Amino acid sequence: MKFFETTTIATVVEPNVRSQVDAAVGEGFTALHANSMGEALRAVREGPVRAVFVSPGCVGREELPRVARLVDGFPGVPTVAVVSRHDSRSSERLLDLGASGVRRMVDVSVHSGWRYLRDLVSHPSSPTAARIFSKLLPALGQPTDDCRAVFEALVRLAPGLPTVKMFLVRLDLNSSTFTSRFHRLDLPSPKHYLSEIRLLYAAAFLELPGLSLSDVAYRLEYSSPQSFGRHVRTFLGTTATEFRARYPFDVALEDFLERLIVPFQRTFSTFHPLETGVGHLGQKG
Repeated sequence: MKFFETTTIATVVEPNVRSQVDAAVGEGFTALHANSMGEALRAVREGPVRAVFVSPGCVGREELPRVARLVDGFPGVPTVAVVSRHDSRSSERLLDLGASGVRRMVDVSVHSGWRYLRDLVSHPSSPTAARIFSKLLPALGQPTDDCRAVFEALVRLAPGLPTVKMFLVRLDLNSSTFTSRFHRLDLPSPKHYLSEIRLLYAAAFLELPGLSLSDVAYRLEYSSPQSFGRHVRTFLGTTATEFRARYPFDVALEDFLERLIVPFQRTFSTFHPLETGVGHLGQKG
């Protein structure tokens, strides 16, 4: 079918949101607007679909089993709750979507939400990101939606963003306000989290025998191999060569979780790093 010749996004959203989705995903993407979850599920079965956008207000209770079937049957296709209005019915159905396995939510009632939606489909998770998410998300415990969304963005964007300033600019977040929210709760800083997540990617790359330390440094956009070496020494107190020998990816990931995630589970359960208490990135905080 012709629409599968480009990257396809399936949607079950309100009619007035469809044109906004078309504009947000831009060139290179085709939005297939379904009238029901059954149609969206069929589209995913029949061809390559990058993601499924679902408005809580468009999903009846009788369709929730299809949502769960989509999430469970196609884990590589993110199902994203797209919230365009805030009312009691949408809020209730959003909880139902979460209970059905939907783990991503974007608030498009603000302009920056559309930017995050575009980033989500333009930069799908790499295999390394998937490995990190498989351990990180359970280790977070019961985080708030926006806390989880921030960690998802850190993992997804870390390889190409060497500094936390670049991360904050990318997501249109106020630097001092966002950082102070971590400081007030005695959490490690966003800079610390970003830096150590970048080291997880380094550990994954260094498992490839064909890549040298210099190759990995440039892949992760360090200014030089020496800069990468200083980064490793600052955060782990070891040389880059020792890092490669002592910290294979699985070891590095467990060390990261034990030091920077598990001890703060209780804090994450009430932590709202963004302006509102809902999980959406790209909003100034």
